[in-house]
Amino acid sequence: MKCPLCKHGETRPGEAAVTLTRGESAVVIKGVPAELCENCGEHYLTSEIAARVLGMAEEAVKGGKEVEVVRFAA
Repeated sequence: MKCPLCKHGETRPGEAAVTLTRGESAVVIKGVPAELCENCGEHYLTSEIAARVLGMAEEAVKGGKEVEVVRFAA
């Protein structure tokens, strides 16, 4: 698909590192399946993957983590 952000690149399947912050917590999830723009590098997640990523981040925040780096489990 054409990248909605830069309007120039095409997206291709790949993996992204997604960083989420809430208050004083930062969570980085590596290896997230995504569509990546070949031009600007922006990543796009399906709604299913986004829900899983948000759930993983929520667990880290609830656990009192200030900085957490985890790998996405398929």
